[in-house]
Amino acid sequence: MSSQLLAGIAGIVLSLLFEYLPGLHDWYNALTDIKQKLIMLAALLVSAAGIFALACLGRYDLVTCDVAGVWMLLEYFVLALIANQTTYLISP
Repeated sequence: MSSQLLAGIAGIVLSLLFEYLPGLHDWYNALTDIKQKLIMLAALLVSAAGIFALACLGRYDLVTCDVAGVWMLLEYFVLALIANQTTYLISP
């Protein structure tokens, strides 16, 4: 599985969790539109930071723990964001 595909899957899973997980869905939909967008952005950022932290700890080799790894992680973050928002738009 490629790193790009994994980033896309992570974005899709986050979107589906916020849409279909009963307690999370109710809490999330009660928020204003701006807060929903910021929370989703924060969730994706936390996921990306977690991946980078695991890479720096030597637990995960999706990215390297250097400047090149940060740029690669930024690319994956954008891909996850695109997949996340696309899933949000097409989910009922």
